[in-house]
Amino acid sequence: MTLFQLGDFVLHSGVSSNFKIDCDALSDEDWECLAALVAKNVSFSRVVGIPEGGLRFAAALATHACDAAQRLLIVDDVLTTGASMEAMRLACGSPRDVTGVVVFSRGQCPSWVRAIFTLSL
Repeated sequence: MTLFQLGDFVLHSGVSSNFKIDCDALSDEDWECLAALVAKNVSFSRVVGIPEGGLRFAAALATHACDAAQRLLIVDDVLTTGASMEAMRLACGSPRDVTGVVVFSRGQCPSWVRAIFTLSL
């Protein structure tokens, strides 16, 4: 399994693409490193992962939660349209103090979401 794959894919968002970013290729150590980087820059009291891709990221981030932060963190592995992030935000009751973080962004992030890596081609 490789992180980046060429081919013809229909992504989770329903978008057709000639490449795929498969974060299942990341090791537990990779997720821990990404979690540590995020935790240095974002304080949060609770973390929620978008199924399926964001669950490993959320698990790695859970140990970095700080009760005093009073912020919900919503995470995912790859953002294409932002629809999954927005749906989770609504499912959580649209809290005012929410931040989203994705590992890879294939497109424009909603204003409340930050990407660690952004495809800008």
